[in-house]
Order: sequence, then structure tokens, then C-alpha cells
Amino acid sequence: MEEKKTEKMEDLGQALEESYAYMGNGEYDTDTLIAWEKINKYKETGEILPVTVSGIVNKGVIALVEGVRGFIPVSRLDINHVEDTNEWLGKDIRVRVIEADMEKSKLVLSAREILREESAAARRAQKELAVSKIEVGSIVEGTVDSLQPYGAFVDLGDNVTGLIHISQLSLDHIKSPKEVVEVGQKVQAKVIKNEGGKISLSIRDLLEEKRQKEEEENRSNIPEVEEIGTSLGSLLSGLKLD
Repeated sequence: MEEKKTEKMEDLGQALEESYAYMGNGEYDTDTLIAWEKINKYKETGEILPVTVSGIVNKGVIALVEGVRGFIPVSRLDINHVEDTNEWLGKDIRVRVIEADMEKSKLVLSAREILREESAAARRAQKELAVSKIEVGSIVEGTVDSLQPYGAFVDLGDNVTGLIHISQLSLDHIKSPKEVVEVGQKVQAKVIKNEGGKISLSIRDLLEEKRQKEEEENRSNIPEVEEIGTSLGSLLSGLKLD
């Protein structure tokens, strides 16, 4: 019985001790302590917070988080350069806590990182969609973006880049991509692989197909032996021999 009473007293003492954190400490009142505790958690978790710009100050704007005055530097308001902060007054934006110091009453917020992340995610989604539409065997057009010893990277648009390996740049053996292409050059190539978001291209395949086509056309223009014999017979039959 005595043991149970001891346990209950210990539990009560612990609960009482924890409650002191919310009763102020002589310097900060209860509401302030609770507010900063929440703010520190927001910082730890990187939580996105909806706020309203409530004031304009030098080099930034003001917004409240849990009733605490937070500062958003002008450089962290947007991805793009902000000319006039007055245009932001009353705007609803989303921010993260990047610095929180109750002792110094310092709370710094930022919207820029959130916008950058969302912009990057949108670009990735756009790229994935564009890549998914590129079929093996199709012919694509692009601009040579850079040259490496092992091949040429081609910008296909929509943040999609394809690689033409050096062995796929020409019908002839070459030692450097610079021998056949240059940065900024427009090229056509055949898609020979689309795997894991990586696009492999070939100019060689197109050149080979073109050569085969030309050879077939040349062969089709050569008269058959029978046709030559018939033409010669017709010619001789038209001749009168004395």
C-alpha cells in the first residue's frame, strides 16, 4: 500500500514539475513560453506556416507566429527580387522558421525556400512527363548543350537532356565529338534508349538509314538484264540491213 502511495506521489510531483514550464519563470509569462516552445518545434520539423504580412520595416516585412513578431528579410520573401515591400502588406504567404531565439526575441522567417522547393518539384514533374513521352525509335531534335570526351549532351527542351555517345555520332571512327558537332548546333537524332529517365540518342543510326535508302534507290535505278536485252532487241529490230 505504501509503495502505491509512493508511486502516486512521484507521478504527482513529475506532473507538477512539468506544469511549472507553463507558469512563467519570472521573466517570461506563460503564454510567451508556450508560444516559443511551439515556434522551436516548427523550426525543428520545418513545418510550413501560413501567415499574413502585418507590417513593413527596413529591409523586410513583419508577420506574427503564435503571437510572436517575426521578421522576413526582403531577400527571403520570394524567389525573384522584390522591389517594393509595400506591395506585400496584407498578403497571405507561407513561411518556415529559420531562426528562433527567445532570449534575444529574435524570430526570422522565410518563404523563399518553400517556393524554391515547389518550383524544383514542378520542374521535375514536367521533366518526368516529357521523358515519358519520348519513345524509343522516334526522331528528336535538339541543341548540342555540351561536349565531353565520351559524347555530346543534347538539350531536347522541357529540362530534358539526351546523350549521344561518341560511338553514335558518326559512321566513321572519331577520336573526339568535336570532329563532328559543336556546342549550339541543331541536330536530329534517333532515340535508342529511354531508361530510368536517361535518354540515349544516335546520329549514326540516322546516317546508316539514309545510306541504306540511297543504296536502294541507286539499285532501283539500274535496269535489269532482261530489260537491257529487250531494249537492245528493239533497237536492232528497227535497223534495216542492206
